[in-house]
Amino acid sequence: MINEVIKKNGITYGVIIGIVLALITAIMYSIDLKLFVSGWIGGLTFVIFLAITIALLVKTKKDLNNIFSFKDAFTTYFIAVLIGILISTFFNIILFNFIDPSAKETLGELIRKYMAETLQKFGTPASVINETLAKMKESNPYATGELLKALVFSIVGYSILGLILAAFFKSKTTYQE
Repeated sequence: MINEVIKKNGITYGVIIGIVLALITAIMYSIDLKLFVSGWIGGLTFVIFLAITIALLVKTKKDLNNIFSFKDAFTTYFIAVLIGILISTFFNIILFNFIDPSAKETLGELIRKYMAETLQKFGTPASVINETLAKMKESNPYATGELLKALVFSIVGYSILGLILAAFFKSKTTYQE
Protein backbone atom coordinates (compact mmCIF):
# COMPACT_ATOMS: atom_id res chain seq x y z
CA MET A 1 0.00 0.00 0.00
CA ILE A 2 1.36 3.40 -0.94
CA ASN A 3 1.64 6.00 1.81
CA GLU A 4 -1.06 8.69 1.39
CA VAL A 5 1.51 11.54 1.52
CA ILE A 6 3.52 9.92 -1.27
CA LYS A 7 0.41 9.34 -3.36
CA LYS A 8 -1.00 12.85 -2.78
CA ASN A 9 2.28 14.65 -3.47
CA GLY A 10 3.06 12.45 -6.49
CA ILE A 11 -0.33 13.12 -8.05
CA THR A 12 -0.31 16.85 -7.25
CA TYR A 13 3.18 17.42 -8.62
CA GLY A 14 2.49 15.13 -11.57
CA VAL A 15 -0.40 17.36 -12.59
CA ILE A 16 1.83 20.40 -12.11
CA ILE A 17 4.56 18.84 -14.31
CA GLY A 18 2.02 17.94 -16.99
CA ILE A 19 0.47 21.40 -17.03
CA VAL A 20 3.86 23.13 -17.10
CA LEU A 21 5.10 20.92 -19.97
CA ALA A 22 1.83 21.45 -21.88
CA LEU A 23 2.08 25.23 -21.32
CA ILE A 24 5.67 25.27 -22.57
CA THR A 25 4.54 23.40 -25.69
CA ALA A 26 1.58 25.74 -26.19
CA ILE A 27 3.78 28.82 -25.79
CA MET A 28 6.38 27.51 -28.26
CA TYR A 29 3.60 26.57 -30.68
CA SER A 30 2.01 30.02 -30.47
CA ILE A 31 5.27 31.98 -30.75
CA ASP A 32 7.26 30.09 -33.39
CA LEU A 33 7.52 26.40 -34.35
CA LYS A 34 11.29 26.86 -34.74
CA LEU A 35 11.49 26.92 -30.93
CA PHE A 36 10.84 23.15 -30.99
CA VAL A 37 14.34 22.61 -32.40
CA SER A 38 16.00 25.08 -30.05
CA GLY A 39 18.58 23.52 -27.76
CA TRP A 40 18.28 26.22 -25.13
CA ILE A 41 14.50 25.73 -24.89
CA GLY A 42 15.03 22.01 -24.39
CA GLY A 43 17.63 22.71 -21.73
CA LEU A 44 15.41 25.26 -19.99
CA THR A 45 12.49 22.83 -20.04
CA PHE A 46 14.66 20.15 -18.44
CA VAL A 47 15.84 22.57 -15.73
CA ILE A 48 12.21 23.49 -14.95
CA PHE A 49 11.28 19.80 -14.86
CA LEU A 50 14.21 19.04 -12.55
CA ALA A 51 13.34 21.94 -10.24
CA ILE A 52 9.74 20.71 -9.90
CA THR A 53 10.81 17.13 -9.14
CA ILE A 54 13.39 18.29 -6.60
CA ALA A 55 10.74 20.47 -4.92
CA LEU A 56 8.48 17.40 -4.85
CA LEU A 57 11.12 15.26 -3.15
CA VAL A 58 12.07 17.97 -0.66
CA LYS A 59 8.42 18.54 0.28
CA THR A 60 7.61 14.84 0.57
CA LYS A 61 10.68 14.15 2.69
CA LYS A 62 9.68 17.02 4.98
CA ASP A 63 6.06 15.79 5.12
CA LEU A 64 7.35 12.36 6.17
CA ASN A 65 9.45 13.88 8.98
CA ASN A 66 12.70 13.19 7.10
CA ILE A 67 12.05 9.44 7.12
CA PHE A 68 12.30 8.83 3.39
CA SER A 69 13.41 5.44 2.10
CA PHE A 70 14.89 4.98 -1.35
CA LYS A 71 11.72 3.15 -2.42
CA ASP A 72 9.47 5.94 -1.12
CA ALA A 73 11.56 8.62 -2.83
CA PHE A 74 11.53 6.78 -6.14
CA THR A 75 7.82 5.95 -5.88
CA THR A 76 6.97 9.62 -5.22
CA TYR A 77 9.09 10.73 -8.18
CA PHE A 78 7.78 8.00 -10.49
CA ILE A 79 4.11 8.76 -9.81
CA ALA A 80 4.67 12.44 -10.55
CA VAL A 81 6.73 11.86 -13.69
CA LEU A 82 4.34 9.26 -15.06
CA ILE A 83 1.34 11.56 -14.63
CA GLY A 84 3.25 14.59 -15.95
CA ILE A 85 4.53 12.85 -19.06
CA LEU A 86 1.11 11.32 -19.78
CA ILE A 87 -0.57 14.74 -19.60
CA SER A 88 2.13 16.31 -21.78
CA THR A 89 2.02 13.49 -24.35
CA PHE A 90 -1.75 13.57 -24.65
CA PHE A 91 -1.64 17.35 -25.03
CA ASN A 92 0.87 16.92 -27.88
CA ILE A 93 -1.26 14.23 -29.53
CA ILE A 94 -4.33 16.46 -29.43
CA LEU A 95 -2.46 19.58 -30.59
CA PHE A 96 -0.49 18.04 -33.45
CA ASN A 97 -2.90 15.38 -34.65
CA PHE A 98 -6.34 16.95 -34.17
CA ILE A 99 -6.10 20.72 -33.63
CA ASP A 100 -3.31 21.51 -36.14
CA PRO A 101 -2.02 18.49 -38.08
CA SER A 102 -0.18 20.76 -40.52
CA ALA A 103 2.12 21.88 -37.68
CA LYS A 104 3.26 18.27 -37.36
CA GLU A 105 4.46 18.33 -40.96
CA THR A 106 6.18 21.70 -40.52
CA LEU A 107 7.94 20.41 -37.41
CA GLY A 108 9.07 17.31 -39.29
CA GLU A 109 10.69 19.55 -41.90
CA LEU A 110 12.31 21.76 -39.26
CA ILE A 111 13.72 18.75 -37.42
CA ARG A 112 15.15 17.26 -40.65
CA LYS A 113 16.73 20.63 -41.56
CA TYR A 114 18.22 20.97 -38.06
CA MET A 115 19.57 17.41 -38.24
CA ALA A 116 21.13 18.03 -41.66
CA GLU A 117 22.85 21.21 -40.41
CA THR A 118 24.09 19.43 -37.30
CA LEU A 119 25.47 16.48 -39.25
CA GLN A 120 27.19 18.86 -41.70
CA LYS A 121 28.85 20.70 -38.79
CA PHE A 122 30.33 17.41 -37.65
CA GLY A 123 31.66 16.66 -41.12
CA THR A 124 29.32 13.75 -41.81
CA PRO A 125 29.55 12.52 -45.42
CA ALA A 126 26.70 13.65 -47.69
CA SER A 127 25.65 10.06 -48.37
CA VAL A 128 25.13 9.41 -44.65
CA ILE A 129 23.22 12.69 -44.25
CA ASN A 130 20.95 11.83 -47.19
CA GLU A 131 20.31 8.33 -45.83
CA THR A 132 19.54 9.71 -42.36
CA LEU A 133 17.14 12.31 -43.75
CA ALA A 134 15.39 9.70 -45.91
CA LYS A 135 14.81 7.52 -42.83
CA MET A 136 13.59 10.53 -40.86
CA LYS A 137 11.13 11.40 -43.64
CA GLU A 138 9.45 8.00 -43.21
CA SER A 139 8.04 9.01 -39.84
CA ASN A 140 7.22 12.17 -37.97
CA PRO A 141 8.08 12.55 -34.26
CA TYR A 142 4.75 14.31 -33.67
CA ALA A 143 2.58 11.55 -35.15
CA THR A 144 0.50 9.75 -32.53
CA GLY A 145 2.45 6.49 -32.75
CA GLU A 146 5.79 8.25 -32.48
CA LEU A 147 4.61 10.33 -29.51
CA LEU A 148 3.51 7.14 -27.75
CA LYS A 149 6.90 5.52 -28.45
CA ALA A 150 8.59 8.66 -27.11
CA LEU A 151 6.39 8.36 -24.01
CA VAL A 152 7.84 4.93 -23.25
CA PHE A 153 11.43 6.09 -23.80
CA SER A 154 10.80 9.19 -21.68
CA ILE A 155 9.51 7.07 -18.81
CA VAL A 156 12.61 4.86 -18.99
CA GLY A 157 15.00 7.81 -19.24
CA TYR A 158 13.36 9.79 -16.48
CA SER A 159 13.24 6.67 -14.31
CA ILE A 160 17.03 6.52 -14.45
CA LEU A 161 17.11 10.15 -13.30
CA GLY A 162 14.60 9.19 -10.61
CA LEU A 163 16.88 6.45 -9.30
CA ILE A 164 19.69 8.98 -8.95
CA LEU A 165 17.46 11.53 -7.23
CA ALA A 166 15.97 8.88 -4.92
CA ALA A 167 19.47 7.84 -3.86
CA PHE A 168 20.30 11.46 -3.14
CA PHE A 169 17.09 12.28 -1.22
CA LYS A 170 16.65 9.09 0.78
CA SER A 171 17.17 9.39 4.51
CA LYS A 172 20.59 8.56 5.80
CA THR A 173 20.33 5.41 7.84
CA THR A 174 21.85 5.45 11.29
CA TYR A 175 22.70 2.33 13.20
CA GLN A 176 22.49 2.21 16.94
CA GLU A 177 24.16 -0.60 18.78
